Amino acid sequence: MKIYYFSAYIALLIILFPTFSLSDSNETIRIGVTLSLTGKFSVMGNDQKNGYKLWQNHINSRGGLLGRKVEVIVYDDKSDPETAKAIYEQMIIKEKVDFLFGPYSSPITEAVLPLAEQHNHPLLIAGASADSLWEKKYRTAIGVATPSSRFSQGFLELLARNKINKIAIVHADDSFSVSLAKGVISWSGKLGLEVIMSESFKKDTRDLIHLAKKVRDSGAEALVVGGHLNEAVDMRKALKLIGYYPKAYYAVVGADLNEYIQILGNDANYTFSISIYEPNLNFPGIKKFHSDYIKTYKKMPSFYAARAYSAGQVLEESVKRSNSFDREKVLNTFFKMDMITILGRYGIDKTGKQIMHHVSIIQWQKGKKEIVWPEKLATARPIFNMRRAKITAGD
Repeated sequence: MKIYYFSAYIALLIILFPTFSLSDSNETIRIGVTLSLTGKFSVMGNDQKNGYKLWQNHINSRGGLLGRKVEVIVYDDKSDPETAKAIYEQMIIKEKVDFLFGPYSSPITEAVLPLAEQHNHPLLIAGASADSLWEKKYRTAIGVATPSSRFSQGFLELLARNKINKIAIVHADDSFSVSLAKGVISWSGKLGLEVIMSESFKKDTRDLIHLAKKVRDSGAEALVVGGHLNEAVDMRKALKLIGYYPKAYYAVVGADLNEYIQILGNDANYTFSISIYEPNLNFPGIKKFHSDYIKTYKKMPSFYAARAYSAGQVLEESVKRSNSFDREKVLNTFFKMDMITILGRYGIDKTGKQIMHHVSIIQWQKGKKEIVWPEKLATARPIFNMRRAKITAGD
């Protein structure tokens, strides 16, 4: 008798609500992403994978997204834009994933953005920050990270305060590094600093000695290097080989990683870089993220991992506020949100560019990363004049 009544109830639901399905409330929400698990961006790509997976575990432990389990589906794009494009097309058209996270690096993100736009799929960009990504007016490009043109503001302010005025810029020719260099030139002009050299080189060039010599001969007091981990390491090695130490060496991205000091040892000291994630700040969820990341992956989280996790937080909040999995509703909600993630404040302009979050500047001192800007977060004073510092330290 009970089975009869239950069957009749289900039949009535189907008549009244033809789209009703018993599986609707149990269906997993699938979020697709390609990452550089192999290839030249593999260090950053694997860190981002860890961040996404940790967010997946956390949200599922809380009951899922609007009561539905979440699965982050990660593919290896091998650090190749064409591979990423093919996989994103597969995820959108064949697999019909519910949402998308963006890949690592600006060139790869730039390659997949047209697909997301074509299919009206919001792309949460947590692994790229070239300003050019938002200059194409794609309404689906949702930025989680601070745009690269603002990465050098704090470092240049430190130079201005310490009367270090002559700057050389050496950068790779990928879109992220080009955007970064433009930002350095713009902020230098605003702060009264002089850019006496700006030169690009082909991405993946490993021998940078000829550029190091040009920087030395230019009379620059500070050197800004635009690129990723390889460029940060290779330029530092080149400076050592020619025996030249500027007053300040700023490797914008890559030098913040633990891999940087593992490769260079004491030669990593006095290098400046950015920090997008600081575990000692009291943002909601940051302590659990930090401790659980260490427990799960047996290492400290990089800001790449934190940016990925924060993308999950942003998606979670937008779905909750819109109370829907409808992509158009979720997309519109992204533009209205003002929230705090483990990185800090989230808020985007009408193009989808992140405008609320700010980066910090760190410096390696005695084998440890110290925050040197902004002052309210500083854990140490910046050290300039690398040659004098190295002599004093006995290196």
